[in-house]
Amino acid sequence: MSALLLLFVCLLLGVLVARYARPPAGIVQGINWWVLNVALAALVLELIPKLKFDADLWFLVAAMWLTFGGAWLLFGLLGPRLGWSRQRTGSLILVCGLGNTAYMGYPMVQALHGKAGLSLAVVSDQLGAFPVLASAGIVVASLYSGRTPQVRPMLRRVFSFPPFLALLLGIVVGRLGGWPELLDQVFAPIGATLTPLALFSVGLQFKFHPGQRQLGAASWGLGWKLLLAPLLCWLLGTAAGVEGLVLTVGVLQAAMAPMVSAAILADEYELDPALANTVLGAGIVLSLLTVPLADYLMVGAPW
Repeated sequence: MSALLLLFVCLLLGVLVARYARPPAGIVQGINWWVLNVALAALVLELIPKLKFDADLWFLVAAMWLTFGGAWLLFGLLGPRLGWSRQRTGSLILVCGLGNTAYMGYPMVQALHGKAGLSLAVVSDQLGAFPVLASAGIVVASLYSGRTPQVRPMLRRVFSFPPFLALLLGIVVGRLGGWPELLDQVFAPIGATLTPLALFSVGLQFKFHPGQRQLGAASWGLGWKLLLAPLLCWLLGTAAGVEGLVLTVGVLQAAMAPMVSAAILADEYELDPALANTVLGAGIVLSLLTVPLADYLMVGAPW
């Protein structure tokens, strides 16, 4: 319970600082740069060499593709029937098909299931959510904004991302027996900065200004992201015989709030950014309740 309280405090602190403390310009970009390029890479280098790979890990990746593919199918069919613009439809596919599996996912999974769960969350994020964002996410953003997807930039985004490169290196090092203890003692404290800084950054960026015309679309989007998508992932996993912590973490990552980067991408491609930010803000708040509830329904309350 204290771990979940830490997440809430860091998030709330970010909200309060943004509102009352007048933080310096560029603070969000600076924190995000550290979290993504240094802290996350160090965390991956610490955890992945210790991870025992087994056949069920496919589910962690499949759950991310199911969440995105399901959003694309659902909103692609629903949008025209509800009179949504292509920009609104594309926005919902992005922000409700991609979960906040790093900034929210890592801290919440660690709070609920410790380092063992965190290792699996890294696999879900780096082999699942991130490649979906960098490939299918760019395709959707391009199609719904009237642009042509470019393959080369997508590949460059994947293979120049430090945590993804750290993942590949970590797998190789794990096969070779792991890091020397001295290096482990370097990676661990650097990686530990991810949780407080990531949640603080999310709090700094928190926005929730719903307009009357956004509520219906936001409700459909969050209904998929926080409820239906994790339920379908749970059904897929149980039907395939996946069980234990792999099943739990895969479902929890599918249940995470919408991805901050997806909202940024929607803004970059002019896909109803106001709706994207409303869904992002509401999803962050609601997921603080729905993710622990999903965990409780699956495994009880060890926390």
